[in-house]
Amino acid sequence: MQRIAYRLKRKDKSHSNPVVSHLPSQSFKRVNRFVPTLFYTAFGTKKPLASKKFAKTKMLVQISSIALLSLPAKSLTTSLFSTDSVAYDKVMASNTLTLASVKGDSTYFATDGFQHGFGYDIARSYANQLGVTLQVQDYPNEAQALQAVRQGKADMALTTASTKLTEDTGLSAINISCGFDTTLATNGLHPKTNWAFRSGNDPLAIKASDFLCENGQLINTAKIANFYDQTLLKDDYNREHFEQALTANLPHYKSSFQQQADTYDHDWQLLVAMGYQESHLDANATSPTGVRGLMMLTNNTAKAMGVSDRIDPYQSIGGGARYLEQMKAEFRDVPNPDRLWFALASYNMGPNAVKSIQSKVSKAGQDPKSWTNVYAYMSDHAGSNSRYTQCMHYVTNIRSYLESLKMRTA
Repeated sequence: MQRIAYRLKRKDKSHSNPVVSHLPSQSFKRVNRFVPTLFYTAFGTKKPLASKKFAKTKMLVQISSIALLSLPAKSLTTSLFSTDSVAYDKVMASNTLTLASVKGDSTYFATDGFQHGFGYDIARSYANQLGVTLQVQDYPNEAQALQAVRQGKADMALTTASTKLTEDTGLSAINISCGFDTTLATNGLHPKTNWAFRSGNDPLAIKASDFLCENGQLINTAKIANFYDQTLLKDDYNREHFEQALTANLPHYKSSFQQQADTYDHDWQLLVAMGYQESHLDANATSPTGVRGLMMLTNNTAKAMGVSDRIDPYQSIGGGARYLEQMKAEFRDVPNPDRLWFALASYNMGPNAVKSIQSKVSKAGQDPKSWTNVYAYMSDHAGSNSRYTQCMHYVTNIRSYLESLKMRTA
C-alpha cells in the first residue's frame, strides 16, 4: 500500500551482527577451556585437576570466567555437586515448556489471541529446538514470575529482573544476549533481559546457555532485536506526535475501528496502529500519488475492497481491514505470530513480493515460514532493494505502535 511520507526521526543503527569472535581472544580461550570442566562437575563426573592445592581456586575461576549462569552464592556448593534434571524431564514428558513472564517491551505482548515479543520469540525458538510447545503464564510483576519457577509452577522465567532479585529468589539466570548487552541496548531493549531457572545444573538451563551463546543464535538474536526495536517512540518528537494523534483524532474513529475489527476478526488496536502508520489518523489525508483516506487506499484497492468513498473513515477502515484479512489468508500456512508480520509486509509491498523472498529463503535451506528468516533476508539485501527497507520499517513501526497501544490499556 502506498502512503504519505511523514517526517519520522529514526536513529540509523548498525545492523552488524555479534559473533563469538568479537570477544577478546584471551577471554574466548578461557571460556572454551573452562566450560567442559564446569559441565563435567555439574553432572557429577570427575575431571582431573592439576593439583589438589589449586582445585578450589580453579573451580571458582572457571565459574567467573564463563559468566553464563549466575548461581545463587548460598547454594553454590550444593548446586555444583548435584545432578538436577527435574525441570528438563518435566518439559520433555509433558511436551510443553512453561514460561513465566511479565508483559513488557523486552519480554512479550499479546494481540489477536497470541503472544509475540523479543524475549518471547527467542524462547519460542528454544522450545522449537527442544521439540516442545511454548506456553506462557502471565504474572503482574517479576517477583511473582520468579516465584512461580521456584515453586515449580513454571519451568523458566523471562524477565528483566535484577541479579539480586533473582538470587534472593534462589534461582539461576542467564542473559538472553549471552553477555552482548549492546545488541539489546542499541535497539532500546532492556540489556539485562534474562531467563531464570530453578537450578543452573538442570539440563534445561545448560541447554539454554548452549542455545543462546551459539554463534548462529547470536546472529539471530541481533536480527530479532532489530525487528523489535523500541527506540521509535522513545524519541521525543515521535512520541509527542503519536500521543497527540491518539488524543485528538482517535476518539472520533475508535468505534469504527472496533466495529470493523469485529467484522474481519482483527485486533482493533492493530488497525489503529496501521491507521497511524498510513495517515497519522487523518481521514482527509492525500498523497501526491493519489492514495487517500485514513488507511491510505489506492483507487484500485478501494474499488476491489468495495470502498466508494475513500475519505469516509468507516469505509476506509473497513477497506483496510478487509485487505489485511486477504493478506492473512495468503499466508494461512504460516503460524502466528509470524503470520501477522507476513500479512503486514504483504499489505505494504504485495503478497507476490513476500512469496518471492520466501522462495529465496527456502532455496537457502531455511524455513520460509519464519518471519525471522524473511526479515533477515530483507535486512541483508536492503542495500540493493529500497522496497525491503521500506517494508522493514513499515512492519516494525506498526508493531511498535501496537505495543504502545497495548501498554496504554494494560
